[in-house]
Amino acid sequence: MSKTFRRGDHVEWNSEAGRVRGVVLKKVVSNVRFKGYVHHASKAEPQYFIASDKTDHVAIHKGQALSLIRPPTQGKAKQPRRKKRAQSHG
Repeated sequence: MSKTFRRGDHVEWNSEAGRVRGVVLKKVVSNVRFKGYVHHASKAEPQYFIASDKTDHVAIHKGQALSLIRPPTQGKAKQPRRKKRAQSHG
């Protein structure tokens, strides 16, 4: 059985240009025509529509080609530095 993913999962896969990262848009469990080709999918072997993080290009892949990864942090706010207290030497 293939790995299963859900909508919104952040995944990566290997392409001609190297490793690509993106977000799962939709799980497909029946044959679907995409970019002129029929992609065979079933409940046992689903395929996934994925949008690339960098280009928003949409691709379709089998679960075995995908790896689940942590989503990137979006502009994580830095904690403000605390000022050191002035020490009294008294």
